[in-house]
Amino acid sequence: MEESLIKAAILAAQNSYSPYSNFTVGSALLAENGKIYLGCNIENGAYTPSNCAERTAFFKAISEGVTKFKAIAIVGGHDKNFDDFCSPCGVCRQVMSEFCSKDFEIILGKKDLSYKKYTLEELLPHSFELED
Repeated sequence: MEESLIKAAILAAQNSYSPYSNFTVGSALLAENGKIYLGCNIENGAYTPSNCAERTAFFKAISEGVTKFKAIAIVGGHDKNFDDFCSPCGVCRQVMSEFCSKDFEIILGKKDLSYKKYTLEELLPHSFELED
């Protein structure tokens, strides 16, 4: 599963619109129903209207009524060079906490298909949740 999601994230990154940072990010979000939603980062000259690859994938799925997820793979790097691991930003982690369980898997991938895997709880302990 991990390698296929990483490959899908690399494919998604090809659509990245990142002319300002030249930092390309792709994600592949696996829903509980088995469907995979792809996302890429989309920059804007004003910066704050930019959107991360992870949130792009989540928002695509949610806009189609899907709100239960198993895992996400993320790749990122300058000029589509995916030689290092790319971790989700704090905003993306918070979006994940809204829709995912604490054992949701976050897979950080590289172009050689090696990866590190974390749970949401590991990357976002003590998250701000609905109960808060």
